[in-house]
Amino acid sequence: MNKWILGARPRTLPAAIAPVVVATALAGSDWNWFRAALALKVGIWLQIGVNYANDYSDGIKGTDTNRIGPTRLVASGLATAKQVKRAALISFAIASIAGIWLSLLSSPWLLLVGAAAIAAAWGYTGGKNPYGYSGLGEVSVFIFFGLTATVGTYYSQTNHVSALSVLCAVPMGSLACAILAVNNLRDRGQDELVGKRTLAVRLGDTKARKGFVVLLVVAHLSAVATLIPWSLLTLAVLPLTISISRAVLSGASGASLIPLLGKTGKLQMFFGLLFAIALAIH
Repeated sequence: MNKWILGARPRTLPAAIAPVVVATALAGSDWNWFRAALALKVGIWLQIGVNYANDYSDGIKGTDTNRIGPTRLVASGLATAKQVKRAALISFAIASIAGIWLSLLSSPWLLLVGAAAIAAAWGYTGGKNPYGYSGLGEVSVFIFFGLTATVGTYYSQTNHVSALSVLCAVPMGSLACAILAVNNLRDRGQDELVGKRTLAVRLGDTKARKGFVVLLVVAHLSAVATLIPWSLLTLAVLPLTISISRAVLSGASGASLIPLLGKTGKLQMFFGLLFAIALAIH
């Protein structure tokens, strides 16, 4: 596999795609394919930029030296720190161009939202006091890949925010957090050794596993809480949810959690598609 595709970590991209698909379906007759495409471009390239930025920051700090998960470019020597930093900046630039274009078509307020998202992306593991090292990663993911991505996409197409759009953002944010949670659970032991106090490290192994399952449960319950009858379609992925939950609760650790990261990404994508269909029918 091309090293840059590897570094972009495709398994995490559902966190960027699903919210846009759901919000566009919710927009109904107000949906605009071009604005939706721009929002999707912002989300995908912001996610890729985050992944490269984390690779760079963790690489230069040495916290990825004995990494269990997927190969990191800097730590493995596949690319220099300078090259990976440049890739992150290019990704953020592409996201910014799409975001500026989208703001010109909808609202200048989106410029501030985009700037905050990029700052949060860099500050996750970058800088002197990265908040990802303090257990706040899931909070940021819920805000930017849940609330902001879903409500922002909806707003860019309808020019207003509804209570339903906020509620629809909850399952998207919960599932995006679940992707990060299983990733941090896999790296919990190594992160603790290098002083990286992720939420999984702070909670401890048992509570971190239960917390992951809670995120999946919240996603299902919040979809049903929309009181849209067709939202019950999301229960079609319940077997996958149960399968992943059982594997995590059974004590799978280290390399055994790598496939579960991909499955959690697939869960969000399938869940998002079914939820979008439900919203479109409604």
